[in-house]
Amino acid sequence: MPKSDLKTPTDLSSNAASNVATALNGLLADYYVLYLKTKNFHWHVSGPHFRDYHLLFDEQAAEILATTDLVAERVRKTGNTTLRSIGDIARHQSLTDNDTDFVSPKDMLVELREDNLRLIEALRAAKAVAGEAGDNATDGIIDDWTDQAEQRAWFLFEAARGI
Repeated sequence: MPKSDLKTPTDLSSNAASNVATALNGLLADYYVLYLKTKNFHWHVSGPHFRDYHLLFDEQAAEILATTDLVAERVRKTGNTTLRSIGDIARHQSLTDNDTDFVSPKDMLVELREDNLRLIEALRAAKAVAGEAGDNATDGIIDDWTDQAEQRAWFLFEAARGI
């Protein structure tokens, strides 16, 4: 099957749709990086607030993972293709991995908060690209994703206070 068979019809110009897809694929890569880092911290958190942080990280990871499908489907709806592999994610990610053997709970909270704040910046940039392209659907749904990331950053900030 030729690649053109995957081209979903859209009223967006091919250049505009390509710009939106590029921005969304960057977001998608960062969502996967943030998901895996959040699960890593969920699996490896320790200390007196173990239960609270373990549950917080799991809840946030589930929300992040649920968003990945929505982002990928927006890419397809614009007539483009999305990420296909871990290698593809690595080529598009802007957030960094954390392979450290031990991370303190406070450092976990701070790092995840900072990653969510960087994701918010990328979401705002993608929203601008969608607006320029006249892609109202992507422009609108990014507001929900931004609100979710802001809430995650807020919870992580508050959980890290005083520890």
